[in-house]
Amino acid sequence: MPQEQPGDHPAVWTAQFEPAQHRMPTGPPPPLEGSPTAVLQGDHVAVDQLCEVLSAAFAVHKRGTASGDQEQEVDLQLRTKRQ
Repeated sequence: MPQEQPGDHPAVWTAQFEPAQHRMPTGPPPPLEGSPTAVLQGDHVAVDQLCEVLSAAFAVHKRGTASGDQEQEVDLQLRTKRQ
């Protein structure tokens, strides 16, 4: 889990994910403070799966994309989903 760091600069976290065949149910996501951004990079299937999971939990706005033959990059802005 990311840990808060002292100071007034934006926090940056990195993580690596492996796509899975089975989806695991999760509880409700925590509310977000502000509008964090996420840059997803990897093969098309993995990035699409992670975008799908994030869209189920948060209001997601795509700010930009770049695609190649083997991988893609997606720049997202996340917000707490209104119910």
